[in-house]
Amino acid sequence: MNYQHRTSTIIMRETLRWAGITIGILAVVGCVVGYLVAGMNGLWSALAGVLMAGLFFGLTVVTMLIGARLPGDQLMSTGYFAVVMGGWFVKVVLFIVGMLVLRAQPWIVGWVFFFAAVAGALASLIVDLVVFARVRVPYVGEVPLPGDSDDPSKPSTDS
Repeated sequence: MNYQHRTSTIIMRETLRWAGITIGILAVVGCVVGYLVAGMNGLWSALAGVLMAGLFFGLTVVTMLIGARLPGDQLMSTGYFAVVMGGWFVKVVLFIVGMLVLRAQPWIVGWVFFFAAVAGALASLIVDLVVFARVRVPYVGEVPLPGDSDDPSKPSTDS
């Protein structure tokens, strides 16, 4: 695995971890607010909205991690984009099927579901922003510097 793949893996794993924590907190808050404004149907609607947003966000990160593991010299290879675009297609199909299934459910409170899904989507964007801004990634790859040696017991020639 080359340097670019390791860097993207670090970022995506950190993003997935923080997104899971954030979506979990948002699910609890959404369920409480949904219950207070629309009873049990509001609770289930909020939970469905937040989980749907979290599922789609998680699928994006997972497809990017899978794509980064494909063989190739560059992170932005054809195989990487095929996996990511395939994941996007799966998300579109899941979204359409999910909306058709949820639309017919008597327990869905539409506006609670909508606001919970939007809150989940916004939370995932904020997680992306914070993780990408805070993650510590070196600017250069594994480049040997003058004086570096493979054997740490050998002294440097730059004395």
